[in-house]
Amino acid sequence: MGSQAQLENPKGNASKVSIVGLTISLFLCVLTYQFNISMVTPALPNIAASLNVGIDRVSQVSSLLLLVSSISGVILARWSDFIGRRRALYLVLFLMGFGSFLCMIAPNFTVLMIGRMFQGAIGAAFQLCYVILKETVSPKTFGILLGILTSANGGLAGIDGYLGGLISDNFGFRFIFVVILAVGLIAFFGVKSNVPETRKGETKGKMDWWGAAVISIVLICLSTFVSQGSTVGWFAPITLIYLLGTIVAMVAFWFIEKNSEFPLFPVEHLRSRQVWPVLTTTVLSLSGLFAVINFTIIMLSQNQSVGFGFSAATTGLMFLMPGAIIGLFSAPLSGWLAGKVGWIRLIRIGLAVNIAILIVLAVFWQNQWMVFAAVVAMGFTYNGVILTTVNGLGVIQSPDEAPSALPALNGAAFGIGASLGFAFVAPFVAQGDFSTGFGISVGFIVLALISSLFIVQKQEQKN
Repeated sequence: MGSQAQLENPKGNASKVSIVGLTISLFLCVLTYQFNISMVTPALPNIAASLNVGIDRVSQVSSLLLLVSSISGVILARWSDFIGRRRALYLVLFLMGFGSFLCMIAPNFTVLMIGRMFQGAIGAAFQLCYVILKETVSPKTFGILLGILTSANGGLAGIDGYLGGLISDNFGFRFIFVVILAVGLIAFFGVKSNVPETRKGETKGKMDWWGAAVISIVLICLSTFVSQGSTVGWFAPITLIYLLGTIVAMVAFWFIEKNSEFPLFPVEHLRSRQVWPVLTTTVLSLSGLFAVINFTIIMLSQNQSVGFGFSAATTGLMFLMPGAIIGLFSAPLSGWLAGKVGWIRLIRIGLAVNIAILIVLAVFWQNQWMVFAAVVAMGFTYNGVILTTVNGLGVIQSPDEAPSALPALNGAAFGIGASLGFAFVAPFVAQGDFSTGFGISVGFIVLALISSLFIVQKQEQKN
């Protein structure tokens, strides 16, 4: 496709957008989110040492961002139905930039975590960008371009992970946030120049802020329940209090949405097999796979006693870059394949293959070349197939009356799943018990595969 390639808006209006300009601008938005994970991950041991916190606690640098990303994805994606997609992207990038500044100057762990909370707003970028694609390009092109955006989950072919480690080793972790802020600024101007407003004024009504507040409480209580359960015990009083808070907030959300004229999410669809298995499959898939790539293998690589004893830069080069490079090409390919064999069938195949890969890791985790081979394989099966299909299903299965609702909840499911994975494996990984850590991930993916068997294709998507 040349630089002048144009796409007609499927809504039938006269506006045309440059496919190259649109794709690059949206890619930069989601890449900014990925940098907050991929560049920071190799620096986690450096952050722990610099700010004098333990390895188990430093995992919160990632898990907190994922929690806030879940909340912002639900609220800002749905709000964009009323204020417009592009304006919502502006807000997301501004909040992320402010958070990056706080992380740059953070004198202690508390300020760093506040900065990560603001950075978490960038979690809505994926949902917003996916819906913009759905509303701007043809269905035939959607899968391929969605795959291109999804490939941002691997960063810049893994170079960003390597650079994050290199920067951490030579300049300290703070300079990583300077880079993230710069990329965010470039993305902002790209959105201003190339992204059309695809939704402003089309949705009547007003934002359901009561529903947004309650679903935020649900996500906070659920995340804290998981975190407390993995550290102080699943039956500890504080853990059970957060479990009760989660249940009460979920019931309240259901009643609020049932009685809302303009609900955050039409809850009657939650009973449908077109919706709920998509959410559970996303949660379980990310629980099993995200922590493996972004925590367990990183800690194994840098562990000096039972691990490989690598530096942060070497870890990024060996265990982040290969899978990311493969994912850069396999994600668009997965989007194309999904259009041929079906989104649901492809995710089931991907999950089955990942079960086999994780079993290999659980058995041969002490062999660095077996771990390397598994990372390479997951570049296709995770960075390509799984991430593309869970995101694609979130868009194409969404209710027609609320096109951003399921992508928003699916984004929350992404964050919940990733946080859940961290919470379950971190206590074992911190003690050097990597076999159990990988074994837990196997269990999650088995459950994800079972969940995917319940997904029913949305009626209008059938041939």
